[in-house]
Amino acid sequence: MSPLLTRKSFLQLTAAAIPGLLLSTNADAQPSTNLDRRERVADVFRRFHQLGSHRTATPPDDDTAEWLTGEVSKRGAEGMPRQFELDRVDLRASFVEAGGTRREALPFFDGGFTPPDGIRGRAGAPGTGSPIVIVTLDQAAISSEGRSIAALRRDPAVKAIIARTEGGQPGLCPSNAVDFTRPYGPPVVQVSSTANEWLAGLVQTGTDVRVVADAARTKAPATNIVAMVRGKRPELPPVVVMTPRSGWYQCVSERGGGLACWLEIMQAVAALGPDRTVRFIASSGHELGHLGLDAFLHEDPSLIKSAAAWLHLGANIGAAGGRARLQSSSDEIESLAMTAMQNAGARIDARIPRGTVPAGEARNIHVGGGRYVSLLGNGPYFHNPMDLWPQSVNLDAVMSYVEATTAIALALARA
Repeated sequence: MSPLLTRKSFLQLTAAAIPGLLLSTNADAQPSTNLDRRERVADVFRRFHQLGSHRTATPPDDDTAEWLTGEVSKRGAEGMPRQFELDRVDLRASFVEAGGTRREALPFFDGGFTPPDGIRGRAGAPGTGSPIVIVTLDQAAISSEGRSIAALRRDPAVKAIIARTEGGQPGLCPSNAVDFTRPYGPPVVQVSSTANEWLAGLVQTGTDVRVVADAARTKAPATNIVAMVRGKRPELPPVVVMTPRSGWYQCVSERGGGLACWLEIMQAVAALGPDRTVRFIASSGHELGHLGLDAFLHEDPSLIKSAAAWLHLGANIGAAGGRARLQSSSDEIESLAMTAMQNAGARIDARIPRGTVPAGEARNIHVGGGRYVSLLGNGPYFHNPMDLWPQSVNLDAVMSYVEATTAIALALARA
């Protein structure tokens, strides 16, 4: 029998393993144990909130790495933090100025920058011939990492772009830098939705504006938190559980749910002793084109296909007011996951059609031909400065996803 998870073994796990795992790990637990777990999960969100803005290779990101390294040890896994190097963006000044008014801005990290004095020109809408173009990035455009203006960014007549961000809540909601290692185009500066009326006036009057995006790229290290729980049968292909840990602002609901599930899975796997080795990665560099996961895979490129399965814990798991979706590489692994979700009372609002390129770090595994199941969602505080504990988190929903993803991981780790 092949050591990989076959169609037959997936169906057997779906029919039998998950209900038993849920019963043995949760239904028979004492109430105090469940309360302890809820408090542990809540503390993950609290601590993540307290650590500050989680942009890659910044001091709060380093502090988060140190905290997670300690958590890995407490959860019973072997921790192996690994550094990778990047060209961190260090901002000196970034704003839009016109008519005596200045609004703070944040440039695309995969675009161009300006000289210290900035770029001056007439502002206008796309297609008007204005050298400085004002556009709107709504929540869908932010989620798709600014791809909606890719053609505009390649227009040689455009000298700068001002992007007003319209997320689920008022504020400046940045887009990820999917092309961080291959920056292109003119400066794109993002401004808060609270500047909408002012920007609309600039377009209407064709006012001259100054755009400043003065920044430097500095060599800096970032850290992936890598861990392992060794299996009883090390010859079997491993299971990999991954979640990103970096992002814009405090990103509490965006990243906290994935980290909470990741740590609880680790603790449960270590306590039960899996057949397969289970590898864990909490990667930095998420907002920079999945840079941390790329670094991890560069060390072992065969792992994408050789792993028995990947479990991706993506954005907004248990976000207040959010919707959850499942992304899977096959009917069998999706059936396994859906059984776990239903038994745990965890809501799934959508499942992507088979073969669709998934969002988040699951994309890397899909493109590489690996087997995966991915949980992620959306939420009104996505990429917003008010993504804070506790307002952005539905802890009851988080607990149901913790239960479901733990059951999935335990089932996958069985031979």
